[in-house]
Amino acid sequence: MNHLERLEAQSVYILREAYKLLGKLGMLWSIGKDSTVMLWLAKKAFYGHCPFPLIHVDTTFKIPQMIVYRDKLAWELGLELIVHTNRTALDQGMGPEKGRLACCKALKTDALNRVVKDHAFDGLIVGVRRDEEGSRSKERVFSERNAEDKWDYANQPPELWDQFKTDFPKGHHIRVHPLLQWNELDIWRYIERENIPVIDLYFSQGGRRYRSLGCAPCTGQIASSAATVREIITELEYTSVSERAGRAQDQEDAYAMQKLRKEGYM
Repeated sequence: MNHLERLEAQSVYILREAYKLLGKLGMLWSIGKDSTVMLWLAKKAFYGHCPFPLIHVDTTFKIPQMIVYRDKLAWELGLELIVHTNRTALDQGMGPEKGRLACCKALKTDALNRVVKDHAFDGLIVGVRRDEEGSRSKERVFSERNAEDKWDYANQPPELWDQFKTDFPKGHHIRVHPLLQWNELDIWRYIERENIPVIDLYFSQGGRRYRSLGCAPCTGQIASSAATVREIITELEYTSVSERAGRAQDQEDAYAMQKLRKEGYM
């Protein structure tokens, strides 16, 4: 097998192990490239069917095209979609002007923790990658959250030779990370190989494009002429700029993501 085939086989194996061993699972779908590749892998793992409901935590501040794309693809693929918004926090005036960390905690972390409890999920499948951001490099493929949704990033079990811990205390929930070993170039090369439909915000329009997608007030574009998947791959082969350089919450606090993820952030 070549590199992409090995990554694909490992991700399919992880998804099947999770389905077999972990009870009721949901799959987070941010509408971005990584979670869309993860959806594609799930359909491969289960012979054209995704057995997990897709969860989108909608802050109401998303780039409008993302919501259009979400609803269109969910309808075309016949996906079960759970959309959750923390209306209580919004009604109390929560938004980016309150501070990026406070906003992310209320509209993303707290909302996600609410979904887990409301739907009694035993675990969540999440499309994070180790190369994307520092705190994610501390994750395991099967990563435990305790009964209060907290992540003990300093006390993680070893995962040697793909031997994964899948036995966890009742009441805890598990984050499953099928893409942990992938990098950004792997994702785009797989999208090219599989001809996976991704949102056109990633492609250059007027000399700018999004490299990472999130809420509109907190996500910046990069200067780029890459208007096709092949051109994005070529651009990434030579860039030295971080993938999340346009994310405002990362600029606000050097440990922003670790603080958020400790409390249950995706």
